[in-house]
Amino acid sequence: MKIHRLASVPSTNRYCEALDLAEVEDFTCYWALQQTAGIGQRGNHWEAEPGKNLTFSLVLHPTFLPADRQFKLTEALSLALCDCLKDTKDLKVKWPNDIYVGKRKICGTLVSTRLQGAQIASAICGIGLNVNQTVFPDWVPNPTSMALLTGEEYDLEPLLKKILACIEKRYNDLKNGIDPEPEYLAHLLNINVTARYIYNEEELTATLTGIDPHGRLLLTTADGRHLSCGMKEITFLV
Repeated sequence: MKIHRLASVPSTNRYCEALDLAEVEDFTCYWALQQTAGIGQRGNHWEAEPGKNLTFSLVLHPTFLPADRQFKLTEALSLALCDCLKDTKDLKVKWPNDIYVGKRKICGTLVSTRLQGAQIASAICGIGLNVNQTVFPDWVPNPTSMALLTGEEYDLEPLLKKILACIEKRYNDLKNGIDPEPEYLAHLLNINVTARYIYNEEELTATLTGIDPHGRLLLTTADGRHLSCGMKEITFLV
């Protein structure tokens, strides 16, 4: 495990994308003290006050995973973050890989993969965890942080090493053939619960029943329709 500390970059994921990943050792972490243009899901900006939070990307080479099973990596990462925050009450994974405490977001991840034939050659796993930030801009939806939850301030480097250790365990479990999906579903926000969503610009009431083998969200609507939803098709109304 290697950790490269970066003073300031626009985005750790973008930084990693510019590297020759074939030359980067498996499980190499790039940690930025400041991100000036962090990236969230759906191309959104990731807000992080400099020096207050953890913003990093992890380069992996999960060549043991077929391309059609790459969502297993997302599941394993989500569970690793839950492991690290396990003392937090009401911890949930909001599909596909955001970590929520109740109805407030504490952590987001963004996974991009590069394929070689039918296998995954490399993955860049960007993670942003709200740690010591206690004031957020009004445009950030439903944020929280470790400091807001506990009233404590955290040393970032030991916390980063703890997260990486949790990821390494889950990554090795995945490599050894342990399926993360049952635990992932147990942590999934709204699983087997009737809730409101926007699907392709239509507001509807539906029950989240699971995910398909490609990681698409499975919903059953109040009028009996069965939906398989990609990330850009569905919005949670939490």
